[in-house]
Amino acid sequence: MSKPILDNTLDDNVDDYIYQCFNPTNPKSFFLFAGAGSGKTRTLVNVLSKFKNEFGDSYKLYNQKIAIITYTNAAADEIKHRLEFDSIFYVSTIHSFSWELIKSLTTDIKKWLKLDLDKSIAELEEAQSKSRDLKNKTSVDRARKIESKQNRLNNLSQITKFVYNPNGDNVSKDSLNHSEVISITSYFIQTKTLMQDVIVSKFPIVLVDESQDTKKELIDALFTLQQNKKDNFSLGLFGDIMQRIYSDGKEDLGINLPADWLRPAKQLNHRSNKRIVKLINEIRKDVDGQEQMPRTEKMEGFVRLYIVDRISNKTKVEETVSEKMFLLTKDPKWGSKDYEVMTLVLEHHMAAKRMGFFELFEPLYRVEKFKTGLLDGSLSFLSVFTKIVLPLVEAYKKNDKFSIARIVKQYSIWLDKKTLEKAKNQTNNIKIANESVNKLLALWEDDKDPKLIEILDIIKANSLFPIHNMLNIITSRTEEEKENFRIQISDEEEDEKPDYFIEALDIVIQTAFSQVENYCTYLSNKSAFSTHQGVKGLEYPRVMVIIDDVEARGFMFSYDKLFGSKDLTADDKNKVNAGKETGIDRTKRLFYVACSRAKESLAIVAYTDNPTLVKENVKKYGWFHESEIELL
Repeated sequence: MSKPILDNTLDDNVDDYIYQCFNPTNPKSFFLFAGAGSGKTRTLVNVLSKFKNEFGDSYKLYNQKIAIITYTNAAADEIKHRLEFDSIFYVSTIHSFSWELIKSLTTDIKKWLKLDLDKSIAELEEAQSKSRDLKNKTSVDRARKIESKQNRLNNLSQITKFVYNPNGDNVSKDSLNHSEVISITSYFIQTKTLMQDVIVSKFPIVLVDESQDTKKELIDALFTLQQNKKDNFSLGLFGDIMQRIYSDGKEDLGINLPADWLRPAKQLNHRSNKRIVKLINEIRKDVDGQEQMPRTEKMEGFVRLYIVDRISNKTKVEETVSEKMFLLTKDPKWGSKDYEVMTLVLEHHMAAKRMGFFELFEPLYRVEKFKTGLLDGSLSFLSVFTKIVLPLVEAYKKNDKFSIARIVKQYSIWLDKKTLEKAKNQTNNIKIANESVNKLLALWEDDKDPKLIEILDIIKANSLFPIHNMLNIITSRTEEEKENFRIQISDEEEDEKPDYFIEALDIVIQTAFSQVENYCTYLSNKSAFSTHQGVKGLEYPRVMVIIDDVEARGFMFSYDKLFGSKDLTADDKNKVNAGKETGIDRTKRLFYVACSRAKESLAIVAYTDNPTLVKENVKKYGWFHESEIELL
């Protein structure tokens, strides 16, 4: 990777340096290099607060806003809070921002979709024509995709308005998926002068956080917009190329920027202790040469690498590591069981195994259309368990009768306003609801852990709460239907075979309710687990990074190759010789992101088939002192 050419700015001057870009009479664009823990959010808030004081009234008068595009909803909420929810700031995720721009352009979206579907169908049909066996899985799946896309193409004329949920799954006939929204927005910005005029008049300043992981096509479109409208538009990109962990981000962002762009840099790391800053500098040294400095008042800090044979008992190993870190740091929270150490795993199912919701999670995660909703908690058919039953059970275990009554009143079919209006005896409805909820809660007597199917059976038999139609169908099938999966669930299946998600739900409803509890704990960020990717932008006093390629089952990253315990493939070597990105490059960046979350102490647990070789290779890298490496 080439080293970006940065302006010679001191951290103390960066805020003022960026602020000059926001001058309405002389706007400029910039790329702010901001490594891990450099305080870019603080800079963002400082500059925007100053702008509000000087130009806020003018923006309100002309109904203009500054668009701040963030990577996650959590980041957006934090920035909104710190900007005191002022109306001149439009803070959103990239998907929400894109949808805001195109949601009213139904006719144009139809034209784009028609061209895109025609192209996709033609490519699939060409591939199908070359298949020698139309009955193999690839050909069958391809034929199903052709049929699905053709049906969608035929249905376009019936759509009067498109719908889209930036935070969930989009499965209805009139909905757009996440990728389409980004692609359509990018195309419109690139090709439609009117779209460019609308953006600049409404959002004279657009700021993009985590810009290195924002989709390349949208970043390219914003560059086009800036070049065409530079006299009255400012584009600000905040990022760090080393923290690009998704393959669809722009690889060379920050390199070869237009000559009139500013390139400030924040070189101080405000987050981590000195030893951790030194480690992350070493990890990125041969990537782009950027180096951070720790704050002078920071402690030295602790870093340890524990190399473990892959066949080991992982639960026991990770408990042992916590004990060793407690003895090393004298920090009692390393030995605590109360979520005081953030454990970073490579994939969500690794957390699911360690937290006890794997049987619930894994079948659903295999179904592509369920993934988004599963990871953000918005799967509608699980809501009866997560939003109704779980709070009920928590109130029951606390003997909180008031909360039980409130939940039943809010959700029970018997106490629904329309149902009560039609009832001849409303008191009888209340009685039935109370008796039904008592039957339900009896499932947890004597610390029992009922299966989801048992819970559903009582809810259905007593018409206690509304449940998703999918669960109604799943639990109402005959034995023959269960055996053959002969069922069609409305029109929700698009590129998925019905039996894929029916089979998943059949497995899920046989799991214990405690898995729902553990799953909700994981989603609520109250657990001690997250993924290497999922914590970008966050920080924790104590971090344990878990590395295990086999358990992760991924193909985008390979710590075994990074640490030299697995040979490079011929394709890897060809990419290296051609100067192209490899899985090792992606893995090194991910490792940087994970390690740089730690503020005080960091433990890395590397599972491998060849511990001795990994130890020798890591010593050669110079990332760790020999005293910091231990074979377990």
